[in-house]
Amino acid sequence: QVDLVESGGGSVQTGESLRLSCVASTYLNNCMAWFRQAPGKPREGIAAIKPLGDVTPYANSLKGRFTISRNLDKNTVDLQMNDLEPGDTGIYYCAGTREGYWVCPSTNSGDFIHWGQGAQVTVSS
Repeated sequence: QVDLVESGGGSVQTGESLRLSCVASTYLNNCMAWFRQAPGKPREGIAAIKPLGDVTPYANSLKGRFTISRNLDKNTVDLQMNDLEPGDTGIYYCAGTREGYWVCPSTNSGDFIHWGQGAQVTVSS
């Protein structure tokens, strides 16, 4: 059983920043990713990261504002979000593939089997 716990969500104004953090209950040598789901919209992938830091962006439109990072020693994956917009409002989820599977798959592959409970991010204008 692997638990993923997100933190750092909250309510901010347009243009502000937030940093989300996801901590895993155990060391994971795998691909970790951030997803989000806006109200009334399907879940979308933001970016994924391999154990050694190679990043796979899933949403090219977010590349300039959102940055994923990872600390293997702390079992954490962070998402730095800058210049936030109301359209970024939603629930943000941390996800991971199985241990040892460090190739970052497509977002709809079903290979992300570990999920956090989600962190609410609300951006107001």
